[in-house]
Amino acid sequence: MSNWTDHLSALGARFHVDEATQVEDFGRVLTPGDLAAGFVAPVTDLGLIAVAGDDAAGFLHNQLTNDVEHLGLAEARLAGYCTPKGRLQASFLMWRDADAVYLQLPRAIQAPLQKRLSMFVLRSRAKLRDATGEAPFQAVLGLGGARAEALLRRHVDTLPDAPYGKTDGTFGTVLRLADAFGAPRYMWLTSVDTAGAALPALGAELALGGNQAWRLSSIHAGVPQVTLATQEQFVPQMVNLELLGGVNFKKGCYPGQEIVARSQYLGKLKRRTALASVDDAAARPGDEVYSAADPSQPCGMVVNAAPNGAGGADALVEMKLAALDEEVHLGSATGPLLRFQPMPYDLDPLDI
Repeated sequence: MSNWTDHLSALGARFHVDEATQVEDFGRVLTPGDLAAGFVAPVTDLGLIAVAGDDAAGFLHNQLTNDVEHLGLAEARLAGYCTPKGRLQASFLMWRDADAVYLQLPRAIQAPLQKRLSMFVLRSRAKLRDATGEAPFQAVLGLGGARAEALLRRHVDTLPDAPYGKTDGTFGTVLRLADAFGAPRYMWLTSVDTAGAALPALGAELALGGNQAWRLSSIHAGVPQVTLATQEQFVPQMVNLELLGGVNFKKGCYPGQEIVARSQYLGKLKRRTALASVDDAAARPGDEVYSAADPSQPCGMVVNAAPNGAGGADALVEMKLAALDEEVHLGSATGPLLRFQPMPYDLDPLDI
């Protein structure tokens, strides 16, 4: 197979997916209940930037919101890349091995972000490349829910013990990410052959989904992802990035660092990102939301959204915390009503 998407098409045929359906989701939109019980999802919409060279960690340390120089081989971290005004151009999941530091982000924004970062390498001994199609990372499987860990252990020798841990072996690389539905979530990066051999067995005992399922699990884990529609819209704290360990306030300077630090300590507008459901499956990142108490202007914006299998969507919504106690609607003050749900972590109010 020439790429992972082609391989998915073959796997879709094995699972008797109708050609007219979306192969990437195997013809079924998974629900939060499906995810909670246990799921496996081939992920095809994420890209990977590798940064290699003697100065790779130092270069990224000076560009991103998190500490890269002290990133261990057995861990992963979240990080952001900001404009000089402190607005996120991208959010990453990052990890490293002996050869490079890896930044995972949506494919839709990978190429321009990689080009922009490359502009600042200057004299640093660091080189950026697109590693998305490289054999060790060509296939990406997301797993989670109550039954996923036990089934994954049949194919992987060792799993990380805690969120944002990392293990490597002949099986590839496994990252444990933020939990959702009270159970671990894992991302398994491996070769197409290894994933192709494991997926039928996993899919026979777990709910089989695709990009929709993985996005929905991340939303319920409270983990934001900057997309093309939301670039330069949020200071990191607006999307709870520092609550997830994605901002290090003790590291040195990086683009937008003064704004991010000022937002942490000296700002005035209380905003956070909350979890909500809405009866509109077409909800998209970048959609504005409105409070009925002040219908003339938006009180926030959808950060991420995914169909929830019940005819609507679940979403992470950045907004004024005060509006959580008000009626909030999608698109306009008369649009579909948002129903807020508990987040998996506390939303400490910040003046930003």
